[in-house]
Amino acid sequence: AEAAFRRCRQLEPHRLGGMEIYSTVLWFLKREHELCYLAQEMVALDRLAPQTWCVLGNCFSLQREFETAIKFFHRAVQVDTSFTYAYTLAGHEHVSNEAFEKAMASFRDALRYDDRHYNAWYGLGTIYLKQEKYQLAEYHFRRALAINPWNSVLHCYLGMALLSGGACEEAITVLQRAIDMDSMNPLARLRKAMALSHLQQNDEALAELMSLQQLAPRESTVHVQMGKVQKKLGKWHDALASFNHALDLDPKSGNMIKALIDKLQMADMMEDE
Repeated sequence: AEAAFRRCRQLEPHRLGGMEIYSTVLWFLKREHELCYLAQEMVALDRLAPQTWCVLGNCFSLQREFETAIKFFHRAVQVDTSFTYAYTLAGHEHVSNEAFEKAMASFRDALRYDDRHYNAWYGLGTIYLKQEKYQLAEYHFRRALAINPWNSVLHCYLGMALLSGGACEEAITVLQRAIDMDSMNPLARLRKAMALSHLQQNDEALAELMSLQQLAPRESTVHVQMGKVQKKLGKWHDALASFNHALDLDPKSGNMIKALIDKLQMADMMEDE
């Protein structure tokens, strides 16, 4: 996506349309220098365009200046009240600050102007997922998928809602669909492994985690989950190695991981007795 947008700007350097999406791409890639440069160019082109204010908002969001970012997103809708993407960006910014009521208001404003704006349906779904309202989360993710059915992330989050709601078998089907669409989606693979383990399909879960380890070798959560599955399979030494590796990767989660190690060692001693 970044390469396509760069090519677009080479062909049409004065283009405003779509630059708000380009700024979101740069935000996800953490390209602070490029995003700041894009913001400067947008201001020079047209400081009254809603796209310009969205780019500025993303620029300040990446610098973790959340209040300024929200102010600029609101400025974008003051310039053009029907610019739905700005409402959605403001909503996600509120979610990151756990201001869920404000976030829901922003997403609903986006849908008021465009009920096919799937990002807003997705945004509402993520809030309900955080609030453990799994049926509402599932409903909103399905609404987003009805608009954009080829989005791996949407399938992944629907799978997460189903898994959290206890529908493990359906969750596995949906998560596999997310993986088929994007084999590099680590979250979908992790959640699929968790669903398989919940159904006591631990050999399959471990195989999924081993594959995921190749994709995300420095993700401590993967090693923690691997240790849990290895423990279920009675592979005590492998489980201990996985927990210790997770501890090395993420010392901040030390208390949680050490508790898992203590439980593992206790279970091992009880079995020896």
